[in-house]
Order: sequence, then C-alpha cells, then structure tokens
Amino acid sequence: MKFTLGIEEEYQVIDPITRELISHDQKIVTNAAKVLKDQVKAEMHQAVVEVGTNICEDVTDARQQISQLRKSIATIAGDLGYKIGAAGTHPFSKWETQLITPNPRYDEIINEMQDTARSNLIFGLHVHVGMADKDMALHLVNAMRYFLPHLYALSTNSPFWEGRKTGFKSFRSKVFDKFPRTGIPGIFDNYAQYESYVNLLVKTKCIDNPTKIWWDIRIHPVFPTIEVRICDVPMTVNETVCIAALIQALVAKLYKLRTQNLNFVTYHRALINENKWRAGRYGIEGKMIDFGKESEVETTVLMQEFVDFVDDVLDELGSRNEVEYLYKMMKMGTGADRQLQVFEQTKDLTKVVDYITAQTILGI
Repeated sequence: MKFTLGIEEEYQVIDPITRELISHDQKIVTNAAKVLKDQVKAEMHQAVVEVGTNICEDVTDARQQISQLRKSIATIAGDLGYKIGAAGTHPFSKWETQLITPNPRYDEIINEMQDTARSNLIFGLHVHVGMADKDMALHLVNAMRYFLPHLYALSTNSPFWEGRKTGFKSFRSKVFDKFPRTGIPGIFDNYAQYESYVNLLVKTKCIDNPTKIWWDIRIHPVFPTIEVRICDVPMTVNETVCIAALIQALVAKLYKLRTQNLNFVTYHRALINENKWRAGRYGIEGKMIDFGKESEVETTVLMQEFVDFVDDVLDELGSRNEVEYLYKMMKMGTGADRQLQVFEQTKDLTKVVDYITAQTILGI
C-alpha cells in the first residue's frame, strides 16, 4: 500500500513597506501559473495565494515540492514588489479593508454567508493522504479524529488578530468556527451512511456540492484521499513536512491495525472538542486529556506518545527524520510561540511580520 501525499498551503501577500496584507490583483497567480500550472490558485481574498503539490510519492518528494513552491511564489512575489508570509492570521491587518476575488463561487459564498465569509481571512495547511477505498478511508477518518488536536497544537501559528494579542496560540480556527459544517466531524458507521448525509444536504439545498463540507478531516469529495484540514499553515518548510509526515504515518499505522483486525478506540466528538479547545488556546505548552487514562497529561508527553504509536511504520515510509523533527519543534516552540517571543522582545507587530516573512523562506 502506497500512502501518497499532497500538501496545500495558503500564503499571505504582504506589502514590504507597511507590512499590511495587500491585494496582488492575482498578478502572482497569473505569473506563477506560467511555470507552476494548476499548482497555484487564487483564493477568496485577494491577499491570499494558495499552492498545492502534485501527488508526492513519499515525504522526500513532498519536501522537494513544497520547498520549490515556496521558493517560486516568494521569487515571483518579490519581482512584483510583494513578500509572502506563512502564518494562520496576519498580526494586524483588518479583514474589513480586504478585497474579494471576483468569482461566481466566491460571490455565492459571500451572498450566503455574508460577514462570516468576508471576515474569514485565515491561512491553513491541508494534507492529503492517498486512500482509494472509501469504506477504509471512512474507518480511518473515524479513528484519526482523536489525533487532530495533537496535530493542531503542533501547527499553532496565529496568536494575533487585527492588532490584538488574542490569548490563543491559534485564533484561526476561532475565526473559521463561524462557518457551518466545520470542526471535528461525528462518526459515520459506513460510507453509504456518509453518502446519504451528503445527498440529504444537497437535496435540501444546504449545499450544492460536498466541497462545502469544511470539517477538520474529511474524505475528499473529488480526489481519492483523506484530507486533514485542522492545521494553521506552519511558518517553515520543516514544520510543514513534519506535520505531513506525522499525518501520513498515522494513516499507515491505523491502516496496519485494521488489516490485522485491530481497532483504535473511537471517541465522541464532544470529548475530542475538549482537546481541540486546549490545543487552540495553549498550543504545545498546555495539557490535554488522555481519554484512556481519564486524566490530564502534558501535551508534550502526548506528542512523544504519538511518535511512539507510529514508530513501527516510519522506516517503511522513509519518514523517520521528518517525524522526529517534532522534538526540535518542542524545543523551539510553534510558530505562535515564536511570534509571541518576537513581540515580547520588540513590542512591534511589524517586526513580527518581518520574522514571519523571513521564516517562510528559511532554508530554501
């Protein structure tokens, strides 16, 4: 079984002088598309650029592709007089002043969702792992839900919103929570049950297609993949690759258990939400609940247990180094921890933006 990868990242387009988000009027996308074809696309807000890798055979391929994408977009943006930044929210730009990309799909979303859509000025990481068997994919999604807060804590990279220190390590998901059909999904017994749920939503005009189900994890409606959507976009390539490798290893491990007729315990959404709240509030510095032990445990300890859990599939996947980068992330702190550190030292949010733009192209 090959657990192929796909990575999508959303970047901020930043004015190098004011450090504000700025509309690039799709110039970056137009220029980048000449080289990157459909690996780059516009988003709802004109200050956003989204990139996506092609199918990656393994984590090494994923690292090469995401590095190349960041480098290409940063270079093209630079030639046009912009910078790009990878963080879940911009430290001080106001959503109210941002321009919307003219597009029938976006017009329709704005028309339906109004200010919840206009204010959705956030930047995420989506990781796809190849899984063509829909019933197997659903079984894996049910089990993977437990680990979503762990992945989220590791990715936290949005402590500021509209010039305010929010008190959260990730405010991005608080912004996104205003949308319908977001958050941790419930459990479906089989794919047929999930399909009938989607069909009912379409039939009753809640949605016109299943891409408007924006859960933290989903069976992708178009590609034969499981898509994890809970993470803030990480600041560096190393962090993105580590998180993608962890997600791939988790799919491989749970698949292995299933093929050995073993199951991972599935937990109720209400319980997992308790950990998601803690992950967003405290990142890796707080405690989460170990539901098996029914006790609070340091998040860093749970991260170590996560790595131990997937250990036996890492060599097969060739991703040990990438997954074990998690230990370095524990030492240096998440993107949110580092943004807050810069702010504590400088009391200047423009310096935080400078730090983000520098880290976005670090090592590439």
